[in-house]
Amino acid sequence: MCKRILFIPIFILVLTSCKNNALDVDISGVDAKPLEVLRLENDLFAINAANFDEKNKALNAKYGTYYEHYISGFLNPLGGTRDSLYKSKVLDFTQDKDMKETYAYVRKLYPDAAIEEINNELTNCVKRFKYHFPKRRLPTKLITCTTGYNYAVAYMDSALILGMDMYLNDTAKFYQMLNTPKYQVRMMNENYILPNLAKGWMLIEFDNAKSINTLLYHTIFYGKIFYAINALLPNTNDSLIIGYTSKQMKYCDENEKNLWGYFAEKNRLYENNLKTVQELTTDGPFTGAISKECPPRIAMWIGWQIVRSYMKNNKEVTLEQLMNETDSQKILSKSKYRP
Repeated sequence: MCKRILFIPIFILVLTSCKNNALDVDISGVDAKPLEVLRLENDLFAINAANFDEKNKALNAKYGTYYEHYISGFLNPLGGTRDSLYKSKVLDFTQDKDMKETYAYVRKLYPDAAIEEINNELTNCVKRFKYHFPKRRLPTKLITCTTGYNYAVAYMDSALILGMDMYLNDTAKFYQMLNTPKYQVRMMNENYILPNLAKGWMLIEFDNAKSINTLLYHTIFYGKIFYAINALLPNTNDSLIIGYTSKQMKYCDENEKNLWGYFAEKNRLYENNLKTVQELTTDGPFTGAISKECPPRIAMWIGWQIVRSYMKNNKEVTLEQLMNETDSQKILSKSKYRP
C-alpha cells in the first residue's frame, strides 16, 4: 500500500489557449466509481472538550492513515495522535478565532453541492487515467480539509486530499493577513483545484525520486507530468496546467525559439549544478536567470513542448509508455524539437 504523501505549492493560473485536443479520448465505456467524498473539516470542527474521546475514535476509523499524517503534519509535529499534547493541539486549532472564521468561510464558499460538482469532474479525470493506465491503482476518496494554510493538495493511500483554505479567492482577507505573495494569491480559487489535484496525483504516481540531477532529466520529467495532466484534463487551458498568466503564456509563445536556444547553448541541458536546476524549475514571480519577463519554472514549459513534439513525431508511443520511459536523452532526440 502506498503511504507516500505529497504537499505541493500553488501557482498562478489564468486562462489562455487550449492545445492537444487529440487527448480528449472517449471515456463513455470506462467504468470508474465516483470518489467517496469525506469532509474532514466538518468532522474536526465538530469536536469539543466534552466529546473529544468519542469523536477521536471516529476520526481515526474514518480517515485511516491520512489522519495521522494530518495531525503530525502541522498540528502536533512531534507526537502526532500518540502523545499527551494531541488533544490540546486539536482543540487549540478548532477553537482558534482565525481558524473558526476560515472554516466558516470554507463552508459558505464550498457547500456540499459545490464539492459534489468538483467530484463529478474529478470522476471523469479518474476515468481518463484508467483509460490510459488500466493496470494502475485508482484513487477512491476525495478528502477535503483545512490545513492552517499549510498545503493545497496531497495524495496518499488512494485518497486525493484538498486543502480548502488554499482556494478562498484572491479577495480573501486571510491571504492579506498572511502576506501571501501576489503571484500565488491570483490562483487561489476554485478554477485551479482540478489542475492542482491532477498535478499532485501525477507527481506521486510517477515519482521523481531518482539520483539523476541533470537539467535535462528534470526538464523532461516535468514535461511528461504536464503532458499527463493534459491527458487527464484535455479541455483545460494550458495556462491552468502550467500555472502562467496570459502575459507569461504570450512571452513563451513569442520567445520559444530564443528560450530553446538558451537551454541548448553551452550544453546547459546537461548541467548538474543544483543551483542551475533550481533556478529554472523553482516557483516564483519570474525566472531570474533569464529575465524578469520570463515566467518561473521555464524548464518545465520547455520540457512540455519537447514531450509534445516527441508524442507528435512518435504516434505509436502510448501515454503509459511515455510515462515509463526514463531515458530523457531518447525523448529529446526522438522529439525532433526545433521551434
